[in-house]
Amino acid sequence: MLVDYAIKYSEHGFSVIPIGQNKRPLIKFADRPSLTVKQIKQIWAKYPNANIALKTEQFFVIDVDRHGNNVDGLNSIRELNHPEWFKDTLTEKTAHDGYHFFFKKPKDFNISQHIGFLPSVDLKAHPNNYIVVAPSRINGNPYQWLNHCPIKTAPQGLINLIRSRHQAKDTLYKTNSNKTKTAQLFEMITTGLGEAGNRNDTLTSFIGSLLFRGVDPYSVAELAHIVNEHTPDPLPEKEVIKTVNSVAKKENRRC
Repeated sequence: MLVDYAIKYSEHGFSVIPIGQNKRPLIKFADRPSLTVKQIKQIWAKYPNANIALKTEQFFVIDVDRHGNNVDGLNSIRELNHPEWFKDTLTEKTAHDGYHFFFKKPKDFNISQHIGFLPSVDLKAHPNNYIVVAPSRINGNPYQWLNHCPIKTAPQGLINLIRSRHQAKDTLYKTNSNKTKTAQLFEMITTGLGEAGNRNDTLTSFIGSLLFRGVDPYSVAELAHIVNEHTPDPLPEKEVIKTVNSVAKKENRRC
């Protein structure tokens, strides 16, 4: 029974969240203590078919999508030419043929969520984020562990890549170090997406940041059009619509 797996995850130190078929939490969990075994039993008694997710508190996940945005995320991983980074750590196959690679969070570097970390690859790391795990099923499709390796410390090369990608992402919003990311997002609406070489990545990050903050997808679409209109060399309208739909679908579909 799913409740038995949820209890085992809890006993191994993970923070468990009950998830519906739409991948939405069935309880309020943000900034709250981990569920106790007693609470897990009570919740699964109420929702016996609830799927299981784990909060990304002590670990982060490289989330590889293989069927979104016409890009196979596994190719993005292969193009790094470092297969050793992704070996010998806890790994699962997702309900949509993607992959979750689990790594311990480093103590000397704050890893934050990064939607569009690589083409069709996201980095899930926020303490209030979560990842769906086996033996959950979405629309009949199972999540499956590919090994039972412990979650390993992230290789330094991977950390260096994440650090460089974070720095590149931060420059997209850097106007004043004292301003919040939310303020920077508001300012981007009037300043546009920047130089031609970074427009797609900037738009993807912009959309992901709004969705992460709970902005309604329809409002996100309108804001994406506005920010593109304020770009000196804007993206084609079809590209904006495609990017909005792709990021929104991934947020609804994948965890």
